[in-house]
Amino acid sequence: MTVTLEVDDGVGTIRLDRPPMNALDSATQDSLREVAREAGARPDVRAVVLWGGEKVFAAGADIPEMQAMSYEDMVDRSRPLQEAFTEVALIPKPVVAAVTGYALGGGCELALCADIRIAAEDARLGQPEILLGLIPGAGGTQRLARLVGPSRAKDLIFTGRMVGAAEALAIGLVDQVAPAAEVHSRALAWAARLARGPAYALRAAKQAVDVGLATDLETGLALERTLFAGVFATADRETGMRSFVEQGPGKAEFR
Repeated sequence: MTVTLEVDDGVGTIRLDRPPMNALDSATQDSLREVAREAGARPDVRAVVLWGGEKVFAAGADIPEMQAMSYEDMVDRSRPLQEAFTEVALIPKPVVAAVTGYALGGGCELALCADIRIAAEDARLGQPEILLGLIPGAGGTQRLARLVGPSRAKDLIFTGRMVGAAEALAIGLVDQVAPAAEVHSRALAWAARLARGPAYALRAAKQAVDVGLATDLETGLALERTLFAGVFATADRETGMRSFVEQGPGKAEFR
């Protein structure tokens, strides 16, 4: 398997394992979709880490495979390609990408599907598809623009240039930068902390932000009202509020 799911104490690690560069060929895309769906459905997975290993996150698509594809082939493949990445973005739990080495093309697009990104000091990110006479096809034109703004997204997409971790942090492409040896442990720590949190409230918060950004303010506020009222039906809400009243803030232990 080129994509696996390993679960430890509430944290599910979606691991890309296709040496040497974790190129995202069609089979890997399909595996990613299924593993992401599994991570979203399993109750023992409460937070997720995306991880490509110590040397590289994912260096992009499998170019020889793509070179052999016709227009008709890509018409048929483009939807499953996007669906694989969207399945990651739709995981109803906190997701962190631990980015080491290269996150280029499809690798960058996969990192964009996470809620936050922690990058190694020597990481390199970018959307170099234009250098092949292409454009990003797994969400890059949409998720990148929403994350860093249209002008910065166009700069990266139009030029195909790679950015280092410091610039990625400055423009909001990544959220934290750490020594390479600490990236995975920091991502695990972030996920482990949220794995102990109120699962339904976290799901509602993620849905409110993600869906709200795709609509107008009035519709987003209506969604927030519905989700806010909905979490009052959960046991976690009872636990959290009782703990606050009896013990003070931050001491609740959620199931």
